[in-house]
Amino acid sequence: MVRHYLVQGRVQGVGFRWFVHREASELGLRGWVRNTDDGAVEIVAAGEETDLRELQLAIHRGPRGSRVDRVIEHLLNEQEGTALTLFQIEGAW
Repeated sequence: MVRHYLVQGRVQGVGFRWFVHREASELGLRGWVRNTDDGAVEIVAAGEETDLRELQLAIHRGPRGSRVDRVIEHLLNEQEGTALTLFQIEGAW
């Protein structure tokens, strides 16, 4: 399964991308996380349904200091996940 998440709230400048990276990596998911220009965090993750459910719960919780106001989630076509590799943070450097 492949999912796309857009996370809104106080999610930039609080370690949210690093939090998602750690959670997704521990679950063995493939994909990426990045900040958007409008202050949200965008995530694409591919893996087993149960692991994606665990990631979703973590996203709603967020790291200490964050505030998740809204998570918009879309199921993507399986083919969109074929090029995804180990989970990474995009735009970190």
